[in-house]
Amino acid sequence: MRKLAWDEIDRPAPEELADLPRHPVSVVAHNIRSIYNVGSLFRTGDAARVEHLYLTGYTGTPDHKDLHKTALGAQDLVPWSAEDDVLALLGDLRSQGYTIAALELTDASQPPAELEANAFPLALVLGNEVHGIDSDVLDACDVALEIPQYGAKQSLNVSVAFGVAVYDLVRRYRSLAAPAT
Repeated sequence: MRKLAWDEIDRPAPEELADLPRHPVSVVAHNIRSIYNVGSLFRTGDAARVEHLYLTGYTGTPDHKDLHKTALGAQDLVPWSAEDDVLALLGDLRSQGYTIAALELTDASQPPAELEANAFPLALVLGNEVHGIDSDVLDACDVALEIPQYGAKQSLNVSVAFGVAVYDLVRRYRSLAAPAT
C-alpha cells in the first residue's frame, strides 16, 4: 500500500463541478456559532456534492476570514446563500418539493437509511452546537433524523454529525436512485 499523490486522486476539477449532477440534499445551517464548524460544513458539503448550503440566523458566512481555515476553498465550490428568515426558507423549500428533515433527537427520530425515495429532494436542518434546533424550526420539519450513538454522550459536534448524516443520506439516495455519477 502507498499513499496516493494529489494528481493520482480521481476528483473533478473545480471548473467541471458545475456540469456534474449534485445529490438532492440541501443543508440549512441555523444558528451555528462556531465559524470553524461552518467552514467544515462547506468542506464536507463539497465532498458529498450537496445542492446548496443555506446559512440562517447568526451562522457565519464565507465573508469571515476564519472560515477559510477549515473550508480550504470549498466555500467557492458549494452553492450557498445567507437567508434572513429560516421559517420562510423552509416553507419555500417545501413548496419546491423538499422534505424538511431535522438532524435532531426526538421522540420520532429515524435513521437516514429508513428514508423512502420520495423523501428526496431533502433539506437537512442543523442546529446550534449547544441547544440544537429551535422548537419553532423543529415544528416546521417533516421528519427527524438521528445518528445512532453507543457511548455515554448524547451528541456529536455539529460538523461531525453533519458528515455522518450527509454520507448516510447520499448513500441512501444513491441506493434508491442508482445515479450514474
